[in-house]
Order: sequence, then C-alpha cells, then structure tokens
Amino acid sequence: MKRNTLPGTDLSVTQVCLGTMTWGEQNTEREAHAQLDLAIARGINFIDTAEMYPVPPRAETQGRTENFIGTWLPRQQRDKLVIAGKVAGPGRRDWLRGGRTALVKANIREACEETLRRLRTDYLDLFQIHWPGRNVPMFGQTQFDPTKEGEAASIPEQVEAMADLVKAGLIRHWGLSNETSWGVMAFARAASEMGLPRPVTLQNCYSLIARSFDGDLAETCFREKVGLLAYSPLAGGYLSGKYAGGAKPASARFALFPQFGPRYAKPNVQDAVAAYAALATSRGLSPARLALAWQKSRWAVTSTIVGATTLAQLEENIGAFDLTLDDGTLAEIEAINARFPSPAA
Repeated sequence: MKRNTLPGTDLSVTQVCLGTMTWGEQNTEREAHAQLDLAIARGINFIDTAEMYPVPPRAETQGRTENFIGTWLPRQQRDKLVIAGKVAGPGRRDWLRGGRTALVKANIREACEETLRRLRTDYLDLFQIHWPGRNVPMFGQTQFDPTKEGEAASIPEQVEAMADLVKAGLIRHWGLSNETSWGVMAFARAASEMGLPRPVTLQNCYSLIARSFDGDLAETCFREKVGLLAYSPLAGGYLSGKYAGGAKPASARFALFPQFGPRYAKPNVQDAVAAYAALATSRGLSPARLALAWQKSRWAVTSTIVGATTLAQLEENIGAFDLTLDDGTLAEIEAINARFPSPAA
C-alpha cells in the first residue's frame, strides 16, 4: 500500500489509517482485534484513536477503545506501527478526567499519560488536540458567534504542553483536529516564534459532501506544511448508500444513535448522496468505493481514516484504494459538487 510522509517528520504512514471509534460500543474487543489483524495483513501501519472513544461518548465507556487496542498492541512490532491519539477539548464532556478538560499543560499531560497506560505503550507517534479549546464553529456549525467567547487556554501554552511531551519522549509529533485556518496559522506561528515543534497534521472532516477544507484550509496546510488526515470519508455511512431512501438498518450508527452527526441532516445532503450513488452505479462501483477512491485522488490528503463495524465493510473500504478514478469520473464528481456544494460541511 502506498505510503506518505507526515510533513516535517520521518514518519511514513499508509494512505489508509484505521479508525477505531466504534470499538467498545458497536464492536466487541474480539471484533476490534480482528479488524486490527486484517488491517495489518493488508499493509496498513497507521491507527487512530482518542481518549474520548468510543462514540457516542459516555462516562461508562470512555477509554474502552484504547483499552481494546492495549490488549492487542503488546503482541505487535511496535516500531512498525504509527499510533495516533487525541486529547479531548473542553466544554463537551465534563465527566472526562473529573471535569479537568481545559487544554492547559497539566491536563494535556494527564490525558497523554492515561492514553499510554490504556494502550500499554511507552509513546505515541502522533498526539492531536481533538477540538479547539476556544470559541469556534465546529462539527458542522458554520457561523462564528462572538457572544460565546469565554476563557480558554492560550495557544502558546498548548504548544508548550506538546513540546514538553516531545522532550519527555512520550510523543514523537503532534497535530490538530477540527481546526480552522486561523487556528492552524496561530499554532504554527506560535511554535515557530517559540522555537518549538510545530503541528504536522490536521484531522478534519472531509468527504464528497463535506469539502470545506478545499478552500482556505487547503492553502493554509499547503503553505504551513501540515498534512490532512481526512475523517468521516463516508459521511458516517451515508456515502455507502446504506441510508438511501430513508432506510435505517438496525445496526447502523444513525439508527442506533439518531442524535449523532447532525450535519448529515442538512438540506441537500440526501440529494447529493443520491447523485454520487447514481454516478457510482454508472461506473460499476459501489457508492463507498467511489467515495474512497476519490479521497485517493486528492493532493492534500496524507491519509484517510476509515472505520467499519464489520470485516466485510473494512475489506471493501481498504480495497477502494486499489482503484484509480479516470478523468471523466472525476469531472462528473466536480459537476455534482457544483450542484450540491459541500452540503454537510
């Protein structure tokens, strides 16, 4: 499988990264290990997790995903794998760490150490800030509201916290997630001015129906040498076609957790999904394979995070990256995007 180097590092990661957020809620420990084994057998070396997982987040299950990985990882060649974790931001899960969720040094250090304990490893290759600590539109929100301003840990303090972890050997590199162009620039500038390690990745939502990254964020990441880790490439399953015509398969995420992912209830989402599904059919592809093969064609994507609840889904998702879409298909995708520009952004 093709590999890309995380900008400014010597870390070579596969173009597919294994996502893990269903493990411990929709998937058992045994199923998680089976997915891990399959991914490794298919050549994947990149695994992404978070202290908040599984989703939907609950106090009763928090950390279970990392624990599942931790009962598998000690049997592997650790130096052959790239493991990414995330520290949760504030304001959403007050039960996390007893409510200590502000992105200050002590909390970031505690989160990292607890993740390492659950994973049963001495270091993370990549540690990411899961979402900003400051007031910012995210998770499908599109408008900035200055009336929601409040106290937040400073960006220099967060940069210093990550630099301290690098110096201590607990992490190799760090990155951002669910960030804006201003945020990427502010973190990169602060790190440079302080002579400290810069963020090397940005993990943001990116799919056929959520393409807000393609504008100023793409320019920012290009100029600041930050690699995109694309999450939710199948739009929570919508781009697989499983919800076509209002279907709600019993075991599917949005049937089990209808409140999850409100961005996919926005206008034009279903019409756009139907258009991409029709295009896939006309090319003899499943909708999922079209959506994932498109990810492979995007210059800015360093790695695409794919998750699944079954081995069959995971096989299909990984196999999509063996495909190369022709110019005509890519042109049709752009025509659909012009009709339904990024409806789930």
